[in-house]
Amino acid sequence: MHFVYHFVACSIIIIYFCSYQLSIFNYVTNQLYQSKEMEKVDRLDKKILSILSQNARMPFKDVAAQCGVSRAAIHQRVQHLIENGAITGSGFDVNPKSLGYTTCTYIGLNLERGSMYKKVVERLSAIPEVVECHFTTGPYTILLKLYARDNEQLMDLLNNQLQGIPGVVSTETLISLEQSIKREIPITEEL
Repeated sequence: MHFVYHFVACSIIIIYFCSYQLSIFNYVTNQLYQSKEMEKVDRLDKKILSILSQNARMPFKDVAAQCGVSRAAIHQRVQHLIENGAITGSGFDVNPKSLGYTTCTYIGLNLERGSMYKKVVERLSAIPEVVECHFTTGPYTILLKLYARDNEQLMDLLNNQLQGIPGVVSTETLISLEQSIKREIPITEEL
Protein backbone atom coordinates (compact mmCIF):
# COMPACT_ATOMS: atom_id res chain seq x y z
CA MET A 1 0.00 0.00 0.00
CA HIS A 2 2.81 2.40 0.92
CA PHE A 3 4.49 1.60 -2.41
CA VAL A 4 1.35 2.63 -4.34
CA TYR A 5 1.21 6.03 -2.61
CA HIS A 6 4.95 6.54 -3.15
CA PHE A 7 4.55 5.57 -6.82
CA VAL A 8 1.60 7.98 -7.23
CA ALA A 9 3.52 10.83 -5.57
CA CYS A 10 6.57 10.25 -7.78
CA SER A 11 4.36 10.03 -10.87
CA ILE A 12 2.69 13.34 -10.05
CA ILE A 13 6.06 15.07 -9.58
CA ILE A 14 7.38 13.71 -12.88
CA ILE A 15 4.21 14.71 -14.71
CA TYR A 16 4.32 18.22 -13.25
CA PHE A 17 7.89 18.91 -14.30
CA CYS A 18 7.64 17.35 -17.77
CA SER A 19 4.42 18.98 -18.86
CA TYR A 20 5.30 22.25 -20.63
CA GLN A 21 6.08 21.30 -24.21
CA LEU A 22 5.37 17.59 -23.87
CA SER A 23 1.66 18.07 -23.50
CA ILE A 24 -0.40 21.16 -23.95
CA PHE A 25 -4.14 21.23 -24.08
CA ASN A 26 -6.66 19.16 -22.15
CA TYR A 27 -9.66 20.64 -23.85
CA VAL A 28 -11.07 23.81 -25.39
CA THR A 29 -14.23 24.78 -23.60
CA ASN A 30 -17.35 25.33 -25.63
CA GLN A 31 -17.74 28.61 -23.74
CA LEU A 32 -14.78 30.01 -25.67
CA TYR A 33 -17.06 31.57 -28.24
CA GLN A 34 -19.61 32.79 -25.68
CA SER A 35 -17.34 34.44 -23.10
CA LYS A 36 -16.76 38.17 -23.47
CA GLU A 37 -13.48 37.89 -21.53
CA MET A 38 -11.92 35.55 -24.10
CA GLU A 39 -10.81 36.81 -27.43
CA LYS A 40 -11.98 34.98 -30.51
CA VAL A 41 -9.49 32.54 -31.98
CA ASP A 42 -8.53 32.87 -35.62
CA ARG A 43 -7.88 30.23 -38.27
CA LEU A 44 -4.20 29.76 -37.27
CA ASP A 45 -5.12 29.41 -33.59
CA LYS A 46 -7.68 26.75 -34.49
CA LYS A 47 -5.11 24.87 -36.57
CA ILE A 48 -2.64 24.97 -33.66
CA LEU A 49 -5.33 23.78 -31.24
CA SER A 50 -6.35 21.00 -33.62
CA ILE A 51 -2.77 19.75 -33.97
CA LEU A 52 -1.98 19.93 -30.25
CA SER A 53 -5.26 18.31 -29.23
CA GLN A 54 -4.37 15.30 -31.38
CA ASN A 55 -0.74 15.11 -30.19
CA ALA A 56 0.12 17.36 -27.27
CA ARG A 57 3.70 16.06 -27.25
CA MET A 58 4.44 17.42 -30.71
CA PRO A 59 7.40 19.84 -30.63
CA PHE A 60 6.60 23.42 -31.56
CA LYS A 61 8.96 23.18 -34.57
CA ASP A 62 6.75 20.41 -36.03
CA VAL A 63 3.58 22.39 -35.31
CA ALA A 64 5.20 25.38 -37.01
CA ALA A 65 6.07 23.30 -40.07
CA GLN A 66 2.48 22.06 -40.39
CA CYS A 67 1.14 25.60 -40.00
CA GLY A 68 3.70 27.24 -42.29
CA VAL A 69 4.91 29.74 -39.66
CA SER A 70 7.97 30.10 -37.42
CA ARG A 71 8.48 28.23 -34.16
CA ALA A 72 8.51 31.60 -32.35
CA ALA A 73 5.07 32.39 -33.82
CA ILE A 74 3.72 29.07 -32.49
CA HIS A 75 5.23 29.73 -29.08
CA GLN A 76 3.64 33.22 -28.95
CA ARG A 77 0.28 31.92 -30.15
CA VAL A 78 0.25 29.10 -27.59
CA GLN A 79 1.15 31.54 -24.80
CA HIS A 80 -1.65 33.83 -25.95
CA LEU A 81 -4.11 30.90 -26.04
CA ILE A 82 -3.11 29.95 -22.50
CA GLU A 83 -3.46 33.54 -21.22
CA ASN A 84 -6.90 33.89 -22.84
CA GLY A 85 -8.21 30.61 -21.46
CA ALA A 86 -8.48 28.70 -24.75
CA ILE A 87 -5.90 26.22 -23.45
CA THR A 88 -6.93 25.40 -19.92
CA GLY A 89 -4.21 23.04 -18.82
CA SER A 90 -1.43 20.70 -19.67
CA GLY A 91 -0.46 17.29 -18.44
CA PHE A 92 -0.50 13.59 -19.12
CA ASP A 93 -3.50 11.31 -18.93
CA VAL A 94 -2.55 8.63 -16.42
CA ASN A 95 -4.37 5.32 -16.76
CA PRO A 96 -6.01 4.81 -13.33
CA LYS A 97 -5.78 1.02 -13.72
CA SER A 98 -1.98 1.28 -13.80
CA LEU A 99 -2.22 2.71 -10.25
CA GLY A 100 -4.63 0.03 -9.05
CA TYR A 101 -7.89 1.97 -9.49
CA THR A 102 -10.04 -0.51 -11.41
CA THR A 103 -13.54 0.82 -10.69
CA CYS A 104 -14.69 3.94 -12.52
CA THR A 105 -17.91 5.29 -11.07
CA TYR A 106 -20.34 8.12 -11.68
CA ILE A 107 -22.29 9.19 -8.62
CA GLY A 108 -25.29 11.47 -8.58
CA LEU A 109 -25.67 13.43 -5.35
CA ASN A 110 -28.86 15.13 -4.24
CA LEU A 111 -28.48 17.98 -1.81
CA GLU A 112 -30.84 19.30 0.80
CA ARG A 113 -30.59 22.70 -0.94
CA GLY A 114 -28.78 23.75 -4.11
CA SER A 115 -27.26 26.64 -2.19
CA MET A 116 -25.16 24.10 -0.25
CA TYR A 117 -23.22 23.27 -3.41
CA LYS A 118 -20.04 25.23 -2.62
CA LYS A 119 -19.69 23.81 0.90
CA VAL A 120 -20.27 20.28 -0.38
CA VAL A 121 -17.69 20.78 -3.15
CA GLU A 122 -15.15 21.89 -0.53
CA ARG A 123 -15.64 18.56 1.25
CA LEU A 124 -15.57 16.61 -2.02
CA SER A 125 -12.28 18.21 -3.03
CA ALA A 126 -10.68 16.60 0.02
CA ILE A 127 -11.47 13.11 -1.36
CA PRO A 128 -8.62 12.29 -3.79
CA GLU A 129 -10.59 9.59 -5.60
CA VAL A 130 -13.06 12.23 -6.86
CA VAL A 131 -11.66 13.32 -10.23
CA GLU A 132 -14.60 15.35 -11.60
CA CYS A 133 -17.47 17.25 -10.03
CA HIS A 134 -20.30 18.97 -11.93
CA PHE A 135 -23.20 21.13 -10.71
CA THR A 136 -26.04 19.83 -12.87
CA THR A 137 -29.63 20.15 -13.90
CA GLY A 138 -31.82 17.07 -13.98
CA PRO A 139 -32.21 14.36 -11.35
CA TYR A 140 -29.00 15.21 -9.42
CA THR A 141 -27.63 18.38 -7.91
CA ILE A 142 -24.06 17.15 -8.35
CA LEU A 143 -22.60 14.52 -10.64
CA LEU A 144 -19.23 13.05 -9.64
CA LYS A 145 -16.73 10.87 -11.38
CA LEU A 146 -14.49 8.91 -9.09
CA TYR A 147 -12.12 5.97 -9.16
CA ALA A 148 -11.89 3.25 -6.53
CA ARG A 149 -9.48 0.36 -6.23
CA ASP A 150 -12.39 -2.08 -6.02
CA ASN A 151 -16.04 -2.33 -4.99
CA GLU A 152 -15.08 -2.58 -1.31
CA GLN A 153 -13.32 0.79 -1.43
CA LEU A 154 -16.25 2.21 -3.41
CA MET A 155 -18.64 1.11 -0.68
CA ASP A 156 -16.40 2.73 1.93
CA LEU A 157 -16.28 5.98 -0.06
CA LEU A 158 -20.06 6.01 -0.37
CA ASN A 159 -20.97 5.01 3.18
CA ASN A 160 -18.23 6.69 5.18
CA GLN A 161 -17.36 9.75 3.15
CA LEU A 162 -19.87 10.92 0.55
CA GLN A 163 -23.06 10.16 2.45
CA GLY A 164 -21.60 11.68 5.61
CA ILE A 165 -21.18 15.13 4.06
CA PRO A 166 -23.67 17.58 5.61
CA GLY A 167 -26.36 18.44 3.07
CA VAL A 168 -26.10 15.24 1.02
CA VAL A 169 -29.58 13.70 1.06
CA SER A 170 -29.07 10.76 -1.30
CA THR A 171 -26.68 9.20 -3.78
CA GLU A 172 -27.09 7.07 -6.89
CA THR A 173 -24.13 5.08 -8.18
CA LEU A 174 -23.42 4.07 -11.77
CA ILE A 175 -20.39 1.87 -12.38
CA SER A 176 -18.73 2.26 -15.76
CA LEU A 177 -18.14 -1.13 -17.35
CA GLU A 178 -16.03 0.28 -20.20
CA GLN A 179 -14.99 3.67 -21.51
CA SER A 180 -15.81 3.43 -25.20
CA ILE A 181 -15.10 7.00 -26.30
CA LYS A 182 -12.73 9.60 -24.91
CA ARG A 183 -11.79 12.59 -27.01
CA GLU A 184 -11.44 16.33 -27.12
CA ILE A 185 -14.06 18.60 -28.61
CA PRO A 186 -13.55 18.79 -32.40
CA ILE A 187 -11.82 21.91 -33.70
CA THR A 188 -12.63 23.11 -37.18
CA GLU A 189 -10.40 25.64 -38.87
CA GLU A 190 -13.33 27.47 -40.45
CA LEU A 191 -14.14 30.95 -39.18
